[in-house]
Amino acid sequence: MNRYVLSTDKARIDRDWLWAELSTKVYWGRWRTRADVEAQLDNAWRIVGAFDAQTGAMVGFARSFSDGVAIAYLADVYVHESARGQALGKAMVAEMVDGGPGANFRWMLHTTDAHGLYRQFGFEEPDARYLERREQR
Repeated sequence: MNRYVLSTDKARIDRDWLWAELSTKVYWGRWRTRADVEAQLDNAWRIVGAFDAQTGAMVGFARSFSDGVAIAYLADVYVHESARGQALGKAMVAEMVDGGPGANFRWMLHTTDAHGLYRQFGFEEPDARYLERREQR
């Protein structure tokens, strides 16, 4: 991980890079407009950005929203292809879930991949108590 630096400073996020990546390279974000992504970033409870230690270029991102007391949602975990395979996603999730003020919260996420990564942090299939209303598009 010496090659990368993590930061929770929203001001450090390269918004142009983030928009370019989320709007073209991820299955879950292509429906969002630039204004949507900006609003989600502005209103995020916590973010984790990953940056190349030498160049300062952004190479990863994760976002969460929360009530700040008991529950949080993990979203937009993304690592640029040039930085994959180096445990950067694991480091970002660890910082988000275990390294911050939500370490004792109930965390949720939706994903169609990387289940093995998230299981390392205690994520599992929901039990019978969980109900969800899906988006109404």
